[in-house]
Amino acid sequence: MDPNTTAVVLIEFQNDFTSEGGTLHAAVKPVMDETDMLANAVETAAQARALGVTIVHAPITFADDYRELTPNPYGILKGVVDSKSFRKGTWGAEIVDILTPAPGDIVIEGKRGLCGFASTNLDFILRSKGIKTVALGGFLTNCCVESTMRTAYEKGYEVVTLKDCTAALSREEQHAAVEKNYPMFSKPMTHDAFLSALKGEGAVADSSRGYETA
Repeated sequence: MDPNTTAVVLIEFQNDFTSEGGTLHAAVKPVMDETDMLANAVETAAQARALGVTIVHAPITFADDYRELTPNPYGILKGVVDSKSFRKGTWGAEIVDILTPAPGDIVIEGKRGLCGFASTNLDFILRSKGIKTVALGGFLTNCCVESTMRTAYEKGYEVVTLKDCTAALSREEQHAAVEKNYPMFSKPMTHDAFLSALKGEGAVADSSRGYETA
């Protein structure tokens, strides 16, 4: 895996998900704790950045009145509106401090839905930088990360899903996505295996977190 043609895309590592007091934090905290996903994502970003990997942040934000959405949202976006999450200019919409973008990182603007590509220039940026491999982590495992994974696969990128850098609303949803859906559209890896591959060390076994390494 060539660090110079690889990007790590960090999806919605925002306070409303990641931090105590965030509107959706209580819902994802059990799986966050199980996977240790925040610490793993911080380690991945730091080490990958040092190896020359492009680090991309993909937050989601809305106006206070959610005017970007239909007047009658349903499904996951209704939950966002009802909980008043990810409102632009609020603490909840900010990227969590320990993943504050570093100089040289890229912050994608315009994400208003689930897929990181759909309403943004993510594809343009990745292709303009010669990126061939994208590694995905973030929230929710079976929603925005999975939607972005599927699109990246369709667009011809080599897609890695960082299994222990993701979290869903329940253990059942987490495991179903990681074990059943991710292998169909990506190369699922732990963050340790991904970093080893970037260093040219190949995939390594990692059973310490209860996941098999691809």
